[in-house]
Amino acid sequence: METLDNLNRALELPLKGKDSFFLWGPRQTGKSSLLKASYRNGLYINLLNSQIYSKYLNEPWLLREEILQKLKSSSLDKSIPIIIDEVQRVPLLLDEVHLMIEEYDLKFALCGSSARKVKQGQANLLGGRALKYELYGLSAIELGEEFNLRRMINQGYVPKHYLSSANKAKNLWNSYISDYLKEEIAAEALVRNLPVFSEFLRSAAFSDTEVINFSNIARNCGISSKTVKEYFQILEDTLIGSLLVAYRENPKRKVILAPKFYYCDVGIVNNLLRRSNIEVKSELFGKAFENWVYHELRCYNSYQRKFWNLSYWRLASGAAEVDFIINDMECAIEAKATDKIKKDELKGLRELIKDQPSIKKRIVVSLVDTSRLTEDSIEILNYQDFIKMLWQGKIL
Repeated sequence: METLDNLNRALELPLKGKDSFFLWGPRQTGKSSLLKASYRNGLYINLLNSQIYSKYLNEPWLLREEILQKLKSSSLDKSIPIIIDEVQRVPLLLDEVHLMIEEYDLKFALCGSSARKVKQGQANLLGGRALKYELYGLSAIELGEEFNLRRMINQGYVPKHYLSSANKAKNLWNSYISDYLKEEIAAEALVRNLPVFSEFLRSAAFSDTEVINFSNIARNCGISSKTVKEYFQILEDTLIGSLLVAYRENPKRKVILAPKFYYCDVGIVNNLLRRSNIEVKSELFGKAFENWVYHELRCYNSYQRKFWNLSYWRLASGAAEVDFIINDMECAIEAKATDKIKKDELKGLRELIKDQPSIKKRIVVSLVDTSRLTEDSIEILNYQDFIKMLWQGKIL
């Protein structure tokens, strides 16, 4: 099994001296490790350090003065980006960063696990002078021969959790959720009632891979639908979850318009719902498998800078659904965690082409032993073949 130190991540960051950039991503996905490995011997500022945080919170201009002194003494290599970790904790530092990019041609790598405080505080996002990158949990392509689907479904995508024993992974997830509540939610005063938000997290876990019913969740948690929508926005802003919009262009039949929801890591869902070992071919495995396929699509889309628009399609009657649509019907993908694809499991893709005849490619990602092509051109792929095709650029 690989270790954290020698994992090769699929995200390629800018070459030294080329660009300033933001690197966003959920907690513990390896952002700091990747930055340190990519830009060795550079200046690293960690705002999780309470002493450093307090200093810059009260006097953000000290950052500029300290860096100018290093420049004067030639102890700072301008070709290596200055790394500021958890930059969202002191948004005013971005004004100083902006100034130093403009006046001294310095490069910065700005890392964080939440863009909420930055966006809501109308902080300086450097006027387009910094690129944006995202780092997710482990992708199958990064693990290579060490990739094990059953392990990933049970232990999640966070590197440390995936590489640990099953029992240790469960303890790590308990700490992960409590740290998220303490450090991201309570510390930033994002919600007034933390116990209610904690209950919301569990209700949202039941909605993972599903179309969101805001009213049902509001009723279960004893809060308003408006508050539920605000809570989902918090999950998006803190990178813990994401909403997948419905495809609604030129429908021949009435379609669902509400978004679907996915936690960023199936390990979060497992923890919140107190799932034990998830067996292959079980209903729970099927939902987790869909979360994983979405995760892989996001990783590839982000790391390869494809800028795909991802959505899903579902008839309002509920008679047919397709999990993922890429761009304007360039490709439709269904996730089916079974080794025997039956006729009714192709219904969504076959109904889709009636509604959207311009669809170019239809794929089922599954557990079949051997990939095949149906007479009406639906590709039924083994999940490992899907990963190879995806990262070789052959899906589109």
